[in-house]
Amino acid sequence: MFFVDTLEFEGLGNRSYLAGGASAAVVIDPPRDIDQVIAAAARRAVRIAFVAETHVHNDYVTGGLELARVTGAQYLVPAGARVSFARTPVADGDTVTVDEGMVLRAIATPGHTPHHTSYALAEDGRSVAAFTGGSLLIGAVGRPDLVEPRLTEQLARAQHASAHRLADELDDEVPVLPTHGFGSFCSSSQAEGDTTTIGRERKTNDALTLDVDAFVAQVLAGLDDVPAYYAHMGPANAGGPAPVDLTPPRRADAEEIASRLAAGEWVVDLRSRMAFAGGHVSGSFNFEGEGKLATYLAWLIPWGKPVTLLAEDPEQIAAAQRELVRVGIDRPAAAATGDPAGWIREGEQLVSFPRARFADLADVRERGDDVVVLDVRRGSERAGGYLHGSVHVPIHELHGRIGEVPDGTVWVHCAGGMRAAIAASLLDAAGRDVVAVDDGFDAATEAGLPLTHPEGTD
Repeated sequence: MFFVDTLEFEGLGNRSYLAGGASAAVVIDPPRDIDQVIAAAARRAVRIAFVAETHVHNDYVTGGLELARVTGAQYLVPAGARVSFARTPVADGDTVTVDEGMVLRAIATPGHTPHHTSYALAEDGRSVAAFTGGSLLIGAVGRPDLVEPRLTEQLARAQHASAHRLADELDDEVPVLPTHGFGSFCSSSQAEGDTTTIGRERKTNDALTLDVDAFVAQVLAGLDDVPAYYAHMGPANAGGPAPVDLTPPRRADAEEIASRLAAGEWVVDLRSRMAFAGGHVSGSFNFEGEGKLATYLAWLIPWGKPVTLLAEDPEQIAAAQRELVRVGIDRPAAAATGDPAGWIREGEQLVSFPRARFADLADVRERGDDVVVLDVRRGSERAGGYLHGSVHVPIHELHGRIGEVPDGTVWVHCAGGMRAAIAASLLDAAGRDVVAVDDGFDAATEAGLPLTHPEGTD
């Protein structure tokens, strides 16, 4: 009897899969930190016989090469992918026997990348799972614009054809198990729900309900910003990622933290935004360990800049390390834990800034106070409506554009509070007076703050 275990990585919005039978299994799109994959296989008491990539990933560093090396598994990589390491190239229609009566078949599904390949797992000749990577997702498809701008429309058309091929070749009850779509920026839109089947997608996925021209127009119109670190992921994966080192980083004392800040390095406080606002090291940045740490830190930090991590306990540092290696930030320069008072030199003080709700902003405006309202949401979010008179600088652009923020106390908001906290820390480190709005955007209307809708929107 077959099994499929899902390994979920909420920070990146991705999933990997371990699938197999009584004695052997295949791993689809593994994370870079392979220890948890090995542990999952051990719990099942199965041998990892194959490691399969659906494509050369743009949004994270794979652990496939190292996992295959450690386990002795065959490393299946689409034949069209240009890589510089030894692997077993797979082409459309190729099959491997995972376990007795269990066959994995490669299905060429270009669109997310030109070489993208999905895999159908069959038991005794009946398809039981479709691993669709960045092709057919839950209610969406993988975005087609991450390879080369000139190929975007062509790949969008290929996505439409690939989705139809999967729907034509697989029965309605076959589970669709994508890698992307759970918050990943590799998805053309975000998943609704947690599971799906070919039959459900046939009824609800625009790739299967719209004609190709309407589908392509919709996909191209909906493409959003691409995280800057994506530019480094594909080359790292094609070159063959090195093994990871998750041993604890060297311990930094207050003098070293101050020295690294003075050198222009990044000191990142992983504590909650509430704790950070209440007292933090001057010049440090707040990226919550419980938020989308890997996505936003890797997106904002100048690539290759040393980073020192601050947290309440070593477990938070370890969790952050694991998140960061997945996006190529391999080793923190140093780390410190414990009481934040121990992170500053004698005679210095922690600094703070206020947090507020949209109702507080409404009160301030009602009094006639002259404040700057900074919206750090993405452009696609702002297109749905924004606070009248607000300034817009998306969070991923703010570090390089702080000088464009008008003078005055800055009330910074996003859609829920996490990105506003990052932005507030950037502004605070730059010496600006800031108030972090920690509130859902719907509360702005409830507070009576007027919204402006761009021309052409509701």
